[in-house]
Formats: sequence, C-alpha cells, structure tokens
Amino acid sequence: MHLSQPAVSMQIKQLEETLGLPLFEQIGKRIHLTEAGRETLEASRAVHRELANLEHALGDLRGLKGGALSVSVVSSASYLGARLIAAFRQIHPDVRVSLNAVNRETLLRHLAENSIDVALMGRPPENLDLLAQPFMDNPLVVIASPSHPLAGMRDILLKRLAEEPFVGREQGSGTRSAVEKFFEANGLVLKVAMEMNKNEGIKQAVEAGLGVGVVSLHGELAKRNLRILDVQGFPLLRKWYLVQRQGKRLSAAAQAFAQFVLNEAARIARVEEVD
Repeated sequence: MHLSQPAVSMQIKQLEETLGLPLFEQIGKRIHLTEAGRETLEASRAVHRELANLEHALGDLRGLKGGALSVSVVSSASYLGARLIAAFRQIHPDVRVSLNAVNRETLLRHLAENSIDVALMGRPPENLDLLAQPFMDNPLVVIASPSHPLAGMRDILLKRLAEEPFVGREQGSGTRSAVEKFFEANGLVLKVAMEMNKNEGIKQAVEAGLGVGVVSLHGELAKRNLRILDVQGFPLLRKWYLVQRQGKRLSAAAQAFAQFVLNEAARIARVEEVD
C-alpha cells in the first residue's frame, strides 16, 4: 500500500470514529475483524467492484486506444503468459498491461478480490463463482539433467521414477496435486527431496543434478540444459484455462485479450515450440 504502519493505524482509527464502531479486536497476539469490520469490508469490496465497472465502461467508450488490462498467471504459465501478452500488444500497442506471475493461492485471491481482469491457470476449484474456459492443452513432462542415469533411457517405468528424489512445487500447487494424484492412482508415493515455489527454481535444481522434476512443456525448456524423460504415463495431459469472476464486466481491452487467448494461444505455443 506504500503506507507506514502508523499511517494505516491512523486511517483505521479515523474510520472507526466516523462509523462509531470498532472494526478490529485483538485476541491474544492476533487481530480479528469485528462484525462491523466484516460488514465494512464487504461494502468496501462492493464499492471497489463498482468503481472497476465504471472504469471499464469508460474504457469501452474510449475504445482500445489507451485502455488498461490486468492479468494474473500462475507461475508455471509465466513464460506462456509473457508470450501471449507480447503477441497481443503487437496488435494493440496502446493497451497498458499489468502482468502478475503468482502462485495458485495468490491468483485465486486476486480473482476473489476482483483486482484483476482475467487469469491464466490450470483448472480452478469448482466451488468458486468463476467462469473458466479451456484454451489449450498443458502437457506435464518429467525433466532431468543430461547427466542423470535415466536421461536417454526409453519407456521408463513409473516405479523406477518413484525411486528418484523429486524436486517439486509447494503443497497446493496445481502441478504438484496432479502429479501426486497420478502416483497415488498407480500405488506409488513421490519421494519429495525439495520444494520450490517457482518453476524456475525447479529447473535450476534439476539442472544442478538435485533430482527429477515435473513441469509444463510450455515453460521454455528448449533453451535449458535439461532432458525430457520418456516415462510411462507421461506427459500428463491437463488444460490451461482463461478464468474470470462470474458476471464480471470486462473492459474493451480485457474482452479483446480474452478473445485473443481463446483464438490464438495454441497457435502461438506451437510457433514457440518450433522456434
């Protein structure tokens, strides 16, 4: 927020004096919202949504020229997201873009807070009020360093792979969940040696010979000193989704980007693989 702690405390005190009710209460060492605080929070979010809708409506009147676009992507899709934004801005160079690469939990919070226009991610939870449209396949592959004993082997048994130390994403990651479910379905357990909160960290650890990993094929693998292992059952085929809040009114820029992703993402990804 670019504010000091005393400044925030003063603003809260003034707001409580204006409303005539306390918004927070301290229980032990933790701070909690009071009932009045929860009501104020919900009302503030509603006001924020309406202001965002107003900005989008005015943007529609102005058209794409000078419009703004805010996109969050899960970190495993950061490379794909950057390529899509670059291709989109070649067509619409005047659109101002904010791109956030975050973990799955943070991205879902961005959607809940209505602080972004759209998100690119794996399948979102079904219990949230979201509109999710699949736009392309997301193959998950097993990677290792070129010097790894399994590099170059054909038709590797999943049981053999389970013997190797695994460098994976943090608990709650979509990729981690997909891999764990796949191993469990085959009666196996991952031997997790290291956890990383970024796919880039996984690639660096695997390159250094610290274990094997599973990452998206759309993650700039061709330019790295890595090998894709030929493992039974891989690649795991998942989907990338374009996600927004249900009923959200998208600006002209956001509508154009959403349509661009649905129509062009698979083609752009194929071009990147060839390059």
